[in-house]
Amino acid sequence: MKKFGMTALLVIVLYALQTSLMPRIAYHGVTADFMLLFVTSTAFLKGSRFGALAGFSVGLLQDLASGTFLGMNAFTRLLLGYLIGKFSNQVFKEQFFLPVFASIFVTLANYFILALLMLLLGYRFNLMAHLQYTLLPMLAYQLAFAYPVHRLAYELDKRYRKKA
Repeated sequence: MKKFGMTALLVIVLYALQTSLMPRIAYHGVTADFMLLFVTSTAFLKGSRFGALAGFSVGLLQDLASGTFLGMNAFTRLLLGYLIGKFSNQVFKEQFFLPVFASIFVTLANYFILALLMLLLGYRFNLMAHLQYTLLPMLAYQLAFAYPVHRLAYELDKRYRKKA
């Protein structure tokens, strides 16, 4: 139970940073997505089942807190957490650069899944302009903050793996 509490506390702290501090350094309203980085790191460390659970949980938190379409973030993060977790069984868990660089691919996949869902819902936007002003800055932020978020998730996992 203590492990769940510490993980929930880390998620709350990351979400608070993402929604309060990060908008101050936003570029055209785009900031790092700490929740997506947390899901990536958690899925790498704990596998597909826990990655999917973490993805659904933090996605639902984002959906409920933002008031946008309920379930879009929960669905995309669940899917990405599961897929990354499936891949994690084939890599060395203590490798820090793989989750950092995987955050780029996860961000791209998340962006295009959400864009596809928005197009299916009938929204139209200029993809090339959106790529330039949204995706490129988001990738830079994700790359800059991927290592600190992964380090926090890794230290938490290492701490509670020894006690279990």
